[in-house]
This record gives sequence, C-alpha cells and structure tokens, in this order.
Amino acid sequence: MRKNNVKTARKITLRIFPALLALVLILAACAPAATPTQAPAPTKEEVMTEAPATEAPTEAPAMELPATIKIGVVVPLTGRYAAGGEQVKNGYTLAVDDINAAGGVEIGGQKVPLELVILDDESDPTKTVQHMETLYSDDHVVAYLGGFGSDLHAAAAAIAEKNKVPYLGVAFSLYKIHQQGYKYLFSPFPKSPALAKAYFDVFDTLDPKPLKIAIFAETTDWGAELGAAWRDEAKARGYEIVADETYAPLSKDFSDLILKAKNGGAQAVLALPNPPDALTMVKQMKELDFNPEITAIVRGADAVSWSENMGKDGDYVLLSAGGNPEANFPGALDMVKRHQDKFGKTAAGTTAPAYSCVQILVDAIQRANSLDPTAIRDAIASTDLTTVAGPITFNADGTGNVITVVSQYQDGKQKLVWPLDIAVAPVIYPAPKWSER
Repeated sequence: MRKNNVKTARKITLRIFPALLALVLILAACAPAATPTQAPAPTKEEVMTEAPATEAPTEAPAMELPATIKIGVVVPLTGRYAAGGEQVKNGYTLAVDDINAAGGVEIGGQKVPLELVILDDESDPTKTVQHMETLYSDDHVVAYLGGFGSDLHAAAAAIAEKNKVPYLGVAFSLYKIHQQGYKYLFSPFPKSPALAKAYFDVFDTLDPKPLKIAIFAETTDWGAELGAAWRDEAKARGYEIVADETYAPLSKDFSDLILKAKNGGAQAVLALPNPPDALTMVKQMKELDFNPEITAIVRGADAVSWSENMGKDGDYVLLSAGGNPEANFPGALDMVKRHQDKFGKTAAGTTAPAYSCVQILVDAIQRANSLDPTAIRDAIASTDLTTVAGPITFNADGTGNVITVVSQYQDGKQKLVWPLDIAVAPVIYPAPKWSER
C-alpha cells in the first residue's frame, strides 16, 4: 500500500513541475526590466586609499625634444672688453664643439646637440640687457652664459633672475653681485675676498716680505670692493699701506699716484686697471723710474696680448685670470692643445673657466633630465664636479668654491706660480729694475 502511494506522488510531481516552470517563464517575460541603481561617488578618502589598478602598465612615450638645446651667450666682442670677451667666447665654443662631437647632451634617453646663440653687447651694459631679453623671448634659451667685466655681469644677472633662467658667468670677481639674493646666478670664478687672500698668501712666502704696499684702485664698484679687501688683508697680516689711491677708468695720467707710491717707498703694488689703463700705468711707472719689487695687475694683464704690447716691460707682473693653461686638471692640457689647433693661439687664463661653465651646464641638464630652466637651476646648485678648471661646488649665494690661481709673466708667458701644489714655476722676486731688463 505504501509503495503505491509513493509511486502516485512521483507521478503527480512530474506532471506539475513542467506546468510550474512554464508559469515562471511567462511571468519573467511579462515583468518590466529592472533599472540599475548608480553607486554613490567615492569620497576623497576612498579615492586616496583605492587599490592601484592591476592593468598592465603602458610604456611611457619618448620625451619630445628640440632639434638643438639653445644656450644664450652675451659677450663683448667689441669695445673696451673685446679682448677678454673673445677669450671667454672661445672657451664656450670649444666646449660645445667637444660636447657635440660626442653626440650632444643626453636627456630622456636621447642625445641632443647644443647650440650657442652668441650676441655682442659691445661692452655696453644697456645692450647686455637688450640681448638677454631677446635671447629669452625670441630664442627661448634654457640657460645663459655671460661675458667679461663686472658691470656687464651685474646687468645680466638681474635679467636672468627676472626671467628665471640660470646664468653661468666667469671673468668677473665682484662679490657684491652675489649679495643681491639672486637664485639663478652662478659663477665658478674667484671673487674679491679670495683674490685679496691669494695675493697676500703669495707675499707671505717671499723673502724678505714686501711689507710696504701701494694700492691703485679704479673708481668702480669692483675697485672699491677689491681695494677694501686688500686693505683688510694688509692690516690683518701686518703690512703697511704707504699709498692708497683711486683713479677714473680710461685715465691718461697716473703720475700723481705713482709718485706717491714711489716716495712712500712702496715695495709692492696692487692695481686693478682695465686693459687700456694697465698699459698706460705700467709704461708711466717705467718713465718715472718706479721700481717696486713685485707688482700685481688684476684684470688688465689677463689678455695674452699683454706681452705683445709690453715686451720685456710686461714681465714679472702677477695676475689672476681665473685659470692658467698650465694647470694640469683632468682634461685641461688636452683642451689647451685643441684650443691652439682651432683658434691658432694660446689658451688664456679665462679659457678653462669658460669651458667649465659648459661642463657644469651639461652635467646639470643631464642630472635634471629636463630642459625646464628652473629644474636646470636646481641641478646647477647641487653641482659637485671636477672640470678642466678644477673641482667646483656652489655656495647658496651662487659663488663657486674654486681654486684661486695666480700667474706671473716670465719671458712673455703666464707661468703658474700659485697655489704651490700645482705651480710650475717659482715667483721671480724681486723684479729686476727697469734699467736691468
């Protein structure tokens, strides 16, 4: 009896199930489609903590780069600073040639050549400003390289700061420029305090010391600054200043200050003339038979044409041109040879410092991996590099920690005499009298 009931229940279930299934399908077809609900927008906190996407990363597109990296150069190729401007330009040009010969500057995994856009400011600060603005607005340069002379650099530094484009300059020692709070100015070149110290370091090694000093300073910002630095060093080291004279640039007569130094028994002269004044000053020292035992001519004797103009009368003068072709820093002597081959003349004291500016700039661009001027500026500030002018780092004010080199003309050539650890010749002291040369 039980078995029959079970069989009967199974038969009923099998008959009812198809009917129920059909009813469900009919109801589903007749029902309206469900409207999906939109999830609420994620909160800022949910976005910040959202798990990273798990999709495969796509390869970053190649950096879009210009055909050349333009560097603006404003130098005096005419006017009173022309000789110095040519020296600086040659250093820049040689460095860029060498960089481009190796393929250019590596950035974004690619190499791009450098291009110098060179303009002559004619030794006129007003034209320096005009050219700097043109290079910024028309040529879109990523950096500036400066010229020769403190007044030109002072004008240029202000424009570089306004345009927020890094500026590297040599051939100026005016420390005052670096006290303006500029962030885009850098100079791998000795400033007035370092120059004053170096000359008295040299004097301290002479036997006997030239304890009576005469200072001839031009009436310019740099003349006042370096003259003050010389006075401070003389006082601190026990030297006596027997003549402390000033003069206007491009003076024709230096007889009054020369005679004051001579009558005061000056054994050493520290002078700061521009090139034309330096020639006139030394010629008049000879005419007045003033025979100091050592003479330093800062800036005015820097040009390699000094000996051509002065002959033997230009010998025994000390100078600080920022460098010396005999300084055996890495790559320096080979650079001097290439300079001779390219320009047919000896490299000047400013050649290596100018060349080093390009080395510093290229190093900064490559470390920044960017052509953004501010990024390049930040990379320059963190420079720690050995260049053809020696090791270089920068202080917060843009002054460079560099080796201050002193040379002396001997037989018509600039011989490296200081510092002693890199010197190639001793200082000839005391200098022969005019009548004995």
